[in-house]
Amino acid sequence: MGWRQFVIELESLEPDRVEALFARHGALSVTLSDAGDEPVLEPGPGKTPLWRRTSITGLFDADADLDALEDDLKRSLGLERLPGSRVEPLADRVWEREWLLDFRPLCFGRRLWVSPHGAPVPDDAAIVIRLDPGLAFGTGTHPTTALMLEWLDTLALCDLRVLDVGCGSGILAIGALLAGAGAATAIDRDPQALTATRQNACANGVAERLATAASLDEARGDFDVVVANILAQPLIDMAADLTARVADGGRLALSGLLDDQVDAVSAAYAGAIRFRPPVVKDGWARLTGSRR
Repeated sequence: MGWRQFVIELESLEPDRVEALFARHGALSVTLSDAGDEPVLEPGPGKTPLWRRTSITGLFDADADLDALEDDLKRSLGLERLPGSRVEPLADRVWEREWLLDFRPLCFGRRLWVSPHGAPVPDDAAIVIRLDPGLAFGTGTHPTTALMLEWLDTLALCDLRVLDVGCGSGILAIGALLAGAGAATAIDRDPQALTATRQNACANGVAERLATAASLDEARGDFDVVVANILAQPLIDMAADLTARVADGGRLALSGLLDDQVDAVSAAYAGAIRFRPPVVKDGWARLTGSRR
């Protein structure tokens, strides 16, 4: 079975009205996206990201009557023609697997590699994270994940306890365990992320040393190493709770923030964490430091 997409450039149209009309005609999903080149990286809580040129896309079954939808849109919105509208066929594929076609082994630091299952890694001494993130974020291709993996590669982790907040695919916690950490706890509020993390831990032979949780409140005790790859505002909001999980002399690494957000995030931790100068990659930053 295939699908079709009905796409409209909103111009002055109200997105909620268009979305309601899509739903009336059986839309399986509705998506707002940038019709130009103006990324919105971190909208405020409860806000819908809108660009100067915004497209709205409805996904429909292949046999949906899109002519009737077009007529209804024009009639209900009082238009003679729809602005920038088009219908696109969408082939039936397992979309969450498509990215694997371009996923190749990647090296971070001296010895830490991330690779899909079965792909050869050209380093006999490598520590290899075999990864299938499923629907969760985290393959090492994003600069924030790369920054965190490169930092983990520099640490002597033998027998240390690691906390990974916003674990996504589990890539950081699993990498730490493969590099010698004694135990790790991975936290994410997305159930799909926790499922992917547990599956990836099993595939890498570290499941018995990994615990998962849906919130920071479920993490017991403190940790020698705490990593959090999320976004700037959550990092600021969670500063007290994250700091409380860092053992005396323990280390903290934060990413998911832009380079112009470093000062604000650093200030939230200033009383407890002594940070080193930030490391920046492609506009994204990593902060690392030790508990005072």
